[in-house]
Amino acid sequence: MDRWLFGVTIVLCLVGAVMIFSASAVTADNKYSHSYYFLIRQAVWLILGLLGMFALMRTDYRRLREPAVVYSSMCIVLLLLVGTLFLDKSHETHRWIRYGPVGVQPSELTKLAVILYLAWFLDQKRRNKASMEFCKEDLLQTILPAAGPVLIFVCLILAQPDMGTAVDIVLVATTILFAAGMSWKWIAGGFATSLPIAYLLITRVAYRNARWSSFIHPDSDPQGAGFQLTQSLIAVGSGGFTGVGLMESKQKLFYLPEAHTDFIYAVICEELGYIGAMLVLALFLVYGWRGLRAAFAAPDGFGRLLALGITALVLSQALINFAVVLGMVPTKGIPLPFVSYGGSSLLVMLLATGVLLNISQQATET
Repeated sequence: MDRWLFGVTIVLCLVGAVMIFSASAVTADNKYSHSYYFLIRQAVWLILGLLGMFALMRTDYRRLREPAVVYSSMCIVLLLLVGTLFLDKSHETHRWIRYGPVGVQPSELTKLAVILYLAWFLDQKRRNKASMEFCKEDLLQTILPAAGPVLIFVCLILAQPDMGTAVDIVLVATTILFAAGMSWKWIAGGFATSLPIAYLLITRVAYRNARWSSFIHPDSDPQGAGFQLTQSLIAVGSGGFTGVGLMESKQKLFYLPEAHTDFIYAVICEELGYIGAMLVLALFLVYGWRGLRAAFAAPDGFGRLLALGITALVLSQALINFAVVLGMVPTKGIPLPFVSYGGSSLLVMLLATGVLLNISQQATET
């Protein structure tokens, strides 16, 4: 197996476990009277994810391109996404399916299902055509069948509502389509079409409009819509070069909301400083390097697109999270892969990495 890819994944998970405990211990003790509450829950998901990763490492990824596997995963995800809309709200959204203490976020599973479907469908189309490029006349036969199911999933996720995850899925899908030969003209046309839709989704929804305003003018409402971003920037700036020390963050003490989930990178910057922040960034760069290496060395088109999609998923989500924490894009609920607290995200990322490791192994053996 790819020891670099495997090692960097394990290191990111361990860094996440340490930082989750550091960022959540006081909050967990105050809310649940147990400092290890979030750490224990994350550890359970980590064990399940590692078991799944090891299983997929030993499973030939070519089995995933069987139509029964592809269609079953798409149908399951569709049913889960529709089902969330009829369940009770959690944090004013329909994003979770809960059974007792266990909660699953179908939108996280959707990411993997979309990558699998696009890799399978586009590989099938390229096998049946002598040309490796998208034809202008291929709108009805290739582009719409490829993008149609993805857009249905995106619309269901927007209805939850969860615009951040929807945007992330669109970015990953666009990357796969471009790698399969889609022209820049189609991508530019899709981008132009999405701009007015994104504008309406932001301006017509009060909390999104407030987030956008606070992003443009973070000091205009520091105690309201701009509170989270302001506290995040304070945490990042307080770390300096070497940080204030592990477990010594001040912003996690009920100042920074979601300190152990979406904004855990701000706690890393505060406690470990510039050095720790760059080390985490370097770990993701190594992951991207090994993922792209596996994609380019894959023995077939399906493996190449699958590996590229998984790598794009991890890197795009990490970059969005970094940008949110640093105030470079409006606040979105995108967790940092392998590091942020969240069972569904961790499980999906580890399963995806297991597939990527198998592709890398097949490429080495070929």
